[in-house]
Amino acid sequence: MKYTKVHIDAIGYELAPVVITSDELEERLAPALEKLHIPSGQIEALTGVSERRWWAEGHQLSDGAAAAARKALAKSGVPGSEIGAVLYTGVCRELFEPATACRVASGLGVRPDAMIYDISNACLGVLNGILEVANRIELGQIRAGIVTSAETARSIVESTIDHLLEFPRMESFVQGLATMTGGSGAVAVVLTDGSFGGAGHRFRGAAVQAAPEHHALCRWGLEAAQDHLMRPFMQTDAAAVLKHGLGLGKRTWQAFLGEVNWQSPQVDKVICHQVGSAHQEMILKELGIAPEKDFVTFPFLGNMGTVSLPITAALAEERGFLKPGDRVGFLGIGSGLNCMMLGLEW
Repeated sequence: MKYTKVHIDAIGYELAPVVITSDELEERLAPALEKLHIPSGQIEALTGVSERRWWAEGHQLSDGAAAAARKALAKSGVPGSEIGAVLYTGVCRELFEPATACRVASGLGVRPDAMIYDISNACLGVLNGILEVANRIELGQIRAGIVTSAETARSIVESTIDHLLEFPRMESFVQGLATMTGGSGAVAVVLTDGSFGGAGHRFRGAAVQAAPEHHALCRWGLEAAQDHLMRPFMQTDAAAVLKHGLGLGKRTWQAFLGEVNWQSPQVDKVICHQVGSAHQEMILKELGIAPEKDFVTFPFLGNMGTVSLPITAALAEERGFLKPGDRVGFLGIGSGLNCMMLGLEW
């Protein structure tokens, strides 16, 4: 996939306000950890995540996404009346219907013929949304669109803690460890055809590869509990995800370099999906990318699903890590397994 008319003009974000440390989670898990003879400090030691953020109880996802969208529009200078598409792309959504995108769009003043809908693809949702809007811009259907998302980890982490306390098994701890890294936040990305006068980042192209035979390695959903109730669950075979994800990532990296016509040394910076320390170290090594080219947020924000990569990019720009003229790769992988890489000229 190659693009000649598409720019990412701005990224807006909202960080959830409640800071939760790994030590706090272990305090809640203490009875189970004691029975399993797991010493303190293992969540941070095994994942590299020292803290993550959660929304306050009762917070609506669409409020976070809409706040991020208003920030992104203000930063881009694009009026809401020029937005031809509003997408909501989070794993977490408010209702089966209507689309969460509708509530997000309701306060943005978008044009009456705008396309407004949700899409979902695990942690790749925002990147998928970027491609959706980019295709419409490249075809000349719209001049500008916005991709939004918000994620919340509070309920699934608390459900995992409750389950581990009730059934303190080593298997449950291993399968729930990745869940314990979950953080919360919201993001919005404004894409345009470059005609609004902003200093946008040129979108060069993207590559996508899939390994759907591994769809069962990471699952988040509902399962039957006592009294015919349903409870949320999340199970991750982290070792298998890493093993098969590395192969998929390497295959996607080669396809990506061909799509954007870059050699590996020409990639100045990368922004990866934020999983944890083991994943970061192994994927950079597998792709031959120097660690100093990467910017990380997982130690203090955890894994925020779809919003992790774009929020990390926004923070990297704010802190001067991403500089004008940099060739930047957005490297995403999600349950399924799916992998997607985007190339931008900053």
